[in-house]
Amino acid sequence: MSPRMIRQVWTLIENSQPNTLLSLDDNSLVSWIINQMESGRLLNSQEVDLYSGYIRSRLPLIRDMVAAR
Repeated sequence: MSPRMIRQVWTLIENSQPNTLLSLDDNSLVSWIINQMESGRLLNSQEVDLYSGYIRSRLPLIRDMVAAR
């Protein structure tokens, strides 16, 4: 993943409502983030796979970060 893609994920997470993110199970959270990323532009299947893998590998960190806000 490029630094730009990683930055987009974390910016989206930081700008999202904590209650929304914390209310979702893992699969729903990954889907929600991907859908939000796609709202700005259509992602190809390779980008969806890259984002999904990255997000899944960071779920505990995402949840900890959101819960601390």
